[in-house]
Amino acid sequence: MKMKKIAMKTAILLAAMTTLGTASAAVAQDLKTITPGIISVGSDQVYPPYDYLEDGVTKGFDADVMAVLAPKLGVKVQFMDTRFASLIPGLQANRFDMIASALYVTPARAQVVDYIAYAKTGGSLMVRSDDTFEPRKPEDLCGKRVANLKGAAWVPELQKVSQAKCGSNPIDVKEFATSAEAAQALLSRGADVVFDDAGVSKAAVVASGDRLKITSTEILFPVVMGLAVKKGNEELFNRLKKAFEPLKNSEEYKAILAKYNLALPTDAEIAAALIESN
Repeated sequence: MKMKKIAMKTAILLAAMTTLGTASAAVAQDLKTITPGIISVGSDQVYPPYDYLEDGVTKGFDADVMAVLAPKLGVKVQFMDTRFASLIPGLQANRFDMIASALYVTPARAQVVDYIAYAKTGGSLMVRSDDTFEPRKPEDLCGKRVANLKGAAWVPELQKVSQAKCGSNPIDVKEFATSAEAAQALLSRGADVVFDDAGVSKAAVVASGDRLKITSTEILFPVVMGLAVKKGNEELFNRLKKAFEPLKNSEEYKAILAKYNLALPTDAEIAAALIESN
């Protein structure tokens, strides 16, 4: 009698597993991606702590997000290392299905991609530890060489500050392919200050052995970050949104945000990010 009960429980368990596997396969097959069953993700993997390679494996915030989001879509994740300035062109050229790379939400980008806002951050100012120059805000950068990540959302904001506040002593905005190159320019005295994401700056200070320091005392140009899908790919956008909505308020997702000192943006912050400033 006991053996019959065990056999029955085993049969029920196997049937449930088969049903679950069939359902997952159906979800994956139903989702149209460049490679069936796989969602390819454009990511600039030289941008710790958000995106970086460790022993050939993609790590960081976006990898953690996709690790919990992809199973809900029934697909596996394939990251495609792409420099930041080439992410949106790559998406438009169908080299990958989506972008997960700490991509800031801006009105200009929203013309060509659809966003799912998944976190918010902001910028920090970083100088050499032995420097007496300690800028607190963008207005302090007049006449200084400011290293930035090429294509970063705050570059036009710095240019606006320069035009409005600096007169004949403008901010010299210098753009680099990676944040590491911007930090190296600072260390080699090819720049006076680095303006970069707050999380990236914190990681850079640690990586430098404290040869660098953050001098700003608050988050500058607070920004919303979004997962991005090519404009017009409504099926993938809607599926991602449907999968993310219940996830974003879960304890699992809150733990991921806390790990990287990030937060969820409010609806008002998301709306504001999509409004073109004068």
